[in-house]
Amino acid sequence: MFDVDRYLERIGCAGEKGVDIGTLRKLHKRHLMAIPYNGATQDFSDGLSLVDLDEDTTFETSVIQGCGGTCFQLNRLFHRLLAELGYDVTLLAASTAEGWEASGIDVEHMFNRVALDGDEWLVDVGYPGPSFVEPLLVSDAVQNQYGCQYRLVERGSRIALQRRGKVTRWSVVYTFTTGPRELSDWKDIEDFLVREIAAQAGSPGGQNILCGRTFDDGQVVLKGRRHLTVRDGREEIRTITDDSEHEQLVSHMLSGEFK
Repeated sequence: MFDVDRYLERIGCAGEKGVDIGTLRKLHKRHLMAIPYNGATQDFSDGLSLVDLDEDTTFETSVIQGCGGTCFQLNRLFHRLLAELGYDVTLLAASTAEGWEASGIDVEHMFNRVALDGDEWLVDVGYPGPSFVEPLLVSDAVQNQYGCQYRLVERGSRIALQRRGKVTRWSVVYTFTTGPRELSDWKDIEDFLVREIAAQAGSPGGQNILCGRTFDDGQVVLKGRRHLTVRDGREEIRTITDDSEHEQLVSHMLSGEFK
């Protein structure tokens, strides 16, 4: 059963119920550090439900048990947490370049916007990374976080969230619109994913792995066999060829036992 106090305790923020930017920053980062993005072990045996998600059951598995989840589980639960704490929070939708090319659907990703004291903040605890670790102010300014820079750039009717590390160029994380969304808007991506799951049945092990975790000064992402670590804005990329190492990396990332 969804419970605010248990949620706060699980992410290391027991008693943190303030409605202010300092608390929001802490909730955001601690959530990313405590709960992994986990696209590796999702169980679709009973079908896929994004719109009619059972939030109580998902809360137990994703948050309390620490199994994590994708943007649809994590950002939806975080939206509820913030709303129950008294934040003015709105669901937003985005699409990565890869996702748009694959599906042509602009609701590939779910995240949140918080209006607070006259400012608006992007809030996203359900992206595998690398991306922002603390809430990002909606503004024209370049913003710095843990050695990386972020900016929002208008692209026609959409806004591109861009990121760069200390020695890398600007790249697009995802594009989005600022219009508020309803949960029913994700029906198209739900139908698309059902077809994809059926099509990928029997795919080679490890190819569809996607998981990510945040640590104090960076993030680690495993996409297929590609292992990316970002520390203080510096990136290290490896291709994992050994199956046992790959399995161990997945296990360590989901448990938080990585260096």
